[in-house]
Amino acid sequence: MKFTGFSEGKLNAVRIPEQFFRELLLEMDDPGELRLVLYVFWRIERMEGNFRYVQWSSLLADRTLVKSYASRAALEQALEKAVARGVLLRASLPVPSAQETLVFINNARGQAALQAIQRGDWRLTGDERQPLAVYTERPNIFQLYESNIGALTPMIAEALQDAEKTYPAEWIEDAVRISVENNKRNWRYIEAILKRWQEGGRDGKKEKSEPSAERESDSHRRDTPEARRRYAEWEQKRRD
Repeated sequence: MKFTGFSEGKLNAVRIPEQFFRELLLEMDDPGELRLVLYVFWRIERMEGNFRYVQWSSLLADRTLVKSYASRAALEQALEKAVARGVLLRASLPVPSAQETLVFINNARGQAALQAIQRGDWRLTGDERQPLAVYTERPNIFQLYESNIGALTPMIAEALQDAEKTYPAEWIEDAVRISVENNKRNWRYIEAILKRWQEGGRDGKKEKSEPSAERESDSHRRDTPEARRRYAEWEQKRRD
């Protein structure tokens, strides 16, 4: 069948990073691998939420996709190649009487989801419409940033990952909250708050070690008007 051309009017678009065309497209000599990667981009682009994945079982259930390969083994080989190349990420989770394989795009979101699975933060929901989801005691740092500050970029994602290793999770959450309250929605402002607390402690006094729930009072764990006032004075002096 010959393609008759794209339709007139507004068409839904699939966003594919330019890096794909510059670094990956011409390296893919297997049409099956390329077809699967583009298909996964299309499926994930149609989803909503911070954690997006395609279940392998849903790919196998797509008759049109499976029919485009000589066999199921050829489709599995295409996935193996895409994962080995680093274009896609793959993880397995136990489901009743089986293992479910999840496929992610290898970007900041996909990497964060894979780390969440490795930490054991993904659980069965019991909801057939979304059988798998992330459950954590605290919001994932990427989700926290996107929900309160703005769009995630590779540079910001790297900075967030470094911050997650450097500062307690509750510090990051409180610093984000302060930035929102002060209408300073940018990472530099949040990072300045975190560095200030690291250098002087949450109460303005240098802590000998990292704060912990056992030795911090409630006023230390939660930011107070007095602490915000002290930070605003410090920030003003820093700018002057």
